[in-house]
Amino acid sequence: MQGLKERIKDDMKASMKSGDKARLGVIRMILAAIKQIEVDERIELEDDRVLVVLDKMLKQRRESIKQFRDANRIDLAEIEEAEVLVIQHYLPLPLTEAEIDAMVTQAIAETGATSIKEMGSVMALLKPQMQGRADMAVVSARIKAGFVA
Repeated sequence: MQGLKERIKDDMKASMKSGDKARLGVIRMILAAIKQIEVDERIELEDDRVLVVLDKMLKQRRESIKQFRDANRIDLAEIEEAEVLVIQHYLPLPLTEAEIDAMVTQAIAETGATSIKEMGSVMALLKPQMQGRADMAVVSARIKAGFVA
């Protein structure tokens, strides 16, 4: 089975051939972020670490979109939204709200957490399972809601 990084590289070649400059730019940005970590840490990234990189890039763009919209810079927000679509293409299917709620409930039960003070252990259990499939800020809010209820 082809790895995620190889799939991204293949898509870069396809974008070059088709002349899709916008998509090519985003793919190059993704590969540059991956390469930066590989050079800094002198390792070859596996798919799980590539997902972490993609998830971080997605989070940055979501924050930028919000800031651009707040500043009434719709043109810049639209560029970021287009980048989000390309990045999301490489992430696994997102979890539904029901799946997130079920996983949160199960994680709280597994860790035996009884108060919001133990939220870190619940997040530590959920993060690897949800990486790239859910916005962790939403998950955090769900966990807090689980303790309040």
